[in-house]
Amino acid sequence: MNQEPKSKVTIFHCINVFGEGDALPAAAAADNVEINFVKMPCSSMVKDVFLLRAFEAGADVVAVLVCAEGACRYVEGNLRAKKRVKWVKALLDEIGLDGRRLALFNVTAGDTLAAEQFIRDASSLATVLGTNPASVGSRPDVIKA
Repeated sequence: MNQEPKSKVTIFHCINVFGEGDALPAAAAADNVEINFVKMPCSSMVKDVFLLRAFEAGADVVAVLVCAEGACRYVEGNLRAKKRVKWVKALLDEIGLDGRRLALFNVTAGDTLAAEQFIRDASSLATVLGTNPASVGSRPDVIKA
């Protein structure tokens, strides 16, 4: 039996939005999608190198869940993350990997319904875009933040 490989989605999230990640709806993804959650003390910790390493490690789509604008505990952490994501999206377009593979979503703290929808959107996008051509295989040890 020849099964299609699962799409891989990596989601970086701020612990100030979803604590340790227990409230994140992993079940929101389709059966053909594998999700890897990476928690950070603040979304400002999302560095361009971590986003790129997630793709190198096999992610087909990377999503960053940040605090709602104006609600960041550290004032501008979500704005810094937004700038970095914008830069990496442009880089992905420039090298032919499609910037749509990277997304940033503003989420109100504890809003699991919105997070669930964002995860579904990322999962659907992973299915549409297909396998990441830059993947060097599955290496979860690469994306430690």
